[in-house]
Amino acid sequence: MTASRFENFVSRFGAMLDASQGDEARILREGTPLLRELVSHDDWLAPQHARSPETGYAQYLLHLDPQKRFSVVSFVWSPGVLTPVHDHTVWGLVGVLRGAELCHEYDWPTAGQPMQRRTSHRLDPGDIDTVSPTVGDVHAVENALKDRPSISIHVYAGDIGRTERHVFDAATGAVKPFVSGYTNA
Repeated sequence: MTASRFENFVSRFGAMLDASQGDEARILREGTPLLRELVSHDDWLAPQHARSPETGYAQYLLHLDPQKRFSVVSFVWSPGVLTPVHDHTVWGLVGVLRGAELCHEYDWPTAGQPMQRRTSHRLDPGDIDTVSPTVGDVHAVENALKDRPSISIHVYAGDIGRTERHVFDAATGAVKPFVSGYTNA
């Protein structure tokens, strides 16, 4: 395991954030190749942060910036699992490390109306996706593999496990607040 690879990523990401002066478009643009470089190597994630639950998914906190500017988590998806439709309320980058994911995108709901899936796309190892209220961040994520777990690495503004977000009822458009927390808190 090459822990220094992850430490180097965290250091470079923090420096990029300093240089960006809060420019979200720049953060997403310049953060993408940093995350792509990290997930292009599968020799650094500790086994305890790659454990798959029997069902559902696990969100392991890997790093919380001391100033809480960003957090890095590993998501481990059980075979075939699908999340509820949800948002993030902050910018984020998602990079697939192992397996594959399907991202099903939605527009913000209209109360009392079923939500319509706008588009879907597949992410394979090394692929990077972006989320943000400014670029679209209402989606459901599915492990594209029915026979084994998938793992993605997520970088979010702030402390995502303590950020109030929203989960949506796709059938009615109803919105409820939620805080995801961390599996390893």
